[in-house]
Amino acid sequence: MLDWFNAREVTEVGAALADDFATRVAPAASRGKHSNGTSGALERLLHRADSEVRPLGLNFYRKAKFANSFKWRLIENGVAKEVADEVTQQLIVHLSLGRTKSEEGPAEVASAQAPSETAALFTEGTRCLSEGRYAEAIRSYQELLRMDPQHADGLNNLGAAFCKVGRYDEAQSCFQQAINAQPNYAEAYNNLGNVLRWKGMVEDAETLFRRALKLKPSYLNARTNLGLALTFLGRSHEAERQFNIVLESAPQNTQALYGMGQVAAIQGRFDEAEALYRRALEVNGAMCDALLGITGLRKMTAADGDWLAQAEKVAATKGLTPLDEVDVRYALGKYYDDIGDFARAFPHYRRANELQKAVAPPYDRAARAAFVDEMIRIYSPAAVSSVRAGSSTSVKPILVVGMPRSGTSLVEQIIASHRAAQGAGELTFWNDAMSAHRAAIAQDFLSKTARRKLAEGYLRVLEGRCPDAERVVDKAPVDSDYLGLIHEVFPNARIVHLRRDPVDTCLSIYFQKFSPGLNFSMDLSDLAHYYREHARLMAHWHSVLPAGTILEVSYCDLLTDQETWTRKILEFLGLDWDARCLEFEKTERPVATSSYWQVRQKIYKSSIARWRNYEAFIAPLLELRD
Repeated sequence: MLDWFNAREVTEVGAALADDFATRVAPAASRGKHSNGTSGALERLLHRADSEVRPLGLNFYRKAKFANSFKWRLIENGVAKEVADEVTQQLIVHLSLGRTKSEEGPAEVASAQAPSETAALFTEGTRCLSEGRYAEAIRSYQELLRMDPQHADGLNNLGAAFCKVGRYDEAQSCFQQAINAQPNYAEAYNNLGNVLRWKGMVEDAETLFRRALKLKPSYLNARTNLGLALTFLGRSHEAERQFNIVLESAPQNTQALYGMGQVAAIQGRFDEAEALYRRALEVNGAMCDALLGITGLRKMTAADGDWLAQAEKVAATKGLTPLDEVDVRYALGKYYDDIGDFARAFPHYRRANELQKAVAPPYDRAARAAFVDEMIRIYSPAAVSSVRAGSSTSVKPILVVGMPRSGTSLVEQIIASHRAAQGAGELTFWNDAMSAHRAAIAQDFLSKTARRKLAEGYLRVLEGRCPDAERVVDKAPVDSDYLGLIHEVFPNARIVHLRRDPVDTCLSIYFQKFSPGLNFSMDLSDLAHYYREHARLMAHWHSVLPAGTILEVSYCDLLTDQETWTRKILEFLGLDWDARCLEFEKTERPVATSSYWQVRQKIYKSSIARWRNYEAFIAPLLELRD
């Protein structure tokens, strides 16, 4: 009912009506033409306005707000301004004149005389949702659902209201229930996909977006969300196709413009990316992810005063959703850090992390320590040294591991610059494998059959990502948890372990927006705990895996003596010298991580001892220096 996620600037009911109208008249309306389709869409619009807008009882102020949001949403969706003006005028005139009793059918008259209680609650909830009164909207929808637990629209809109206040687990449940109640509910599939995408379950989200599009092929918002998911998964060319489809019918669709900016950024076209983000901001000046996107493309300077004024205005907006405020706070933190105003930067980063932590699952320190204990117990020196038939002899996999923000993207870029190697980005294969086989692993090593299937599956993934490469880099930092399993399946795989100053590492993580799945990243004390457990597990892998399996690389040493360490890395991997690895910044390849700008710069050393700029704010991290 209410297209809540992609209409961030416009929360009124008019956004949903405008989206529906624009979808039905495109592309004729984008050229400023009327057609039979336009007339039919207008008739449907007026009918929906009678049933969905008139019951809201808009006063003069609210009617003006509704009209403004409706018109600009049409323009954003690619409807020509003259058509948008005319349609908006006809809609407001229609609502202002009202309908006489003779124009209403018998059923409508009966409904007006005795509206059902559930309909009244739904109308009230929708009104509160459109006006930003989310707590009241939640109460209305919950009361409605007590009377009618299978009310699909009520479940969907309750999920929307929960999202507005950052209650994402409850929103997820509502959207799933809406789908159960109405299996062909495209909007609920799209909304559920968004929640999963925010949580980092991007592959599951992709499936849901595709389902929404199968049900409703003209659903632009589901298509842009699919593109954003594909971008995150490193499939930028597929993502670009989705965004282009949207922009063909809606040239000013802000999410598609933002998505195209993301594609340009991960492919290294930074000027183009910034132009796309700014085009999106021209349509929607409060688009927080576009504001944040610009800061990831370059160093911000004092000359970015217009950007700063816009970002601070958005940050001060009353009723900003948690997701939006997270983006703008990270953006402002990055701006002030870049210009060297560290005392102003840190509070923005702290606020962003507090908001993230409030909606993420709590970090369980005991569970993390227990996992590390379990890996150390299972992969004992005796167990690792035992001979196991059936393991793969392939040398294709190269694992680059370490804490996030420890230099893993840099090393992947260096190796991927070699003529015989390519980078596959951050794969989730081993995380998924551990989840699927953990119970069996806890009892004993995997069977020969299980190891063979894992090896075959992983090599298929590498082949699919990099079909022409002799060696393929999997740069998932979390794989440092699974090195025992990886070695069990691929004893000839080589592992490059990045180690960076612990305080610099953790501070850099704290300053970066991650998905809620990395819930340790949002609290300085949790970060310190996670780092210690990571270091404990890595020390174990170094002690039990055979010599020559892991190469430890100091990030600081790599920055200060680039050629020596580049040669060491290539020699360790069995690759001959390739001078292109020293000019890694020139290598053209998609980099779908937050380091896409950094890895396209020459080696710079300003990130060393960066923590000293924030020493007064990071007491829990300073204990890591002991």
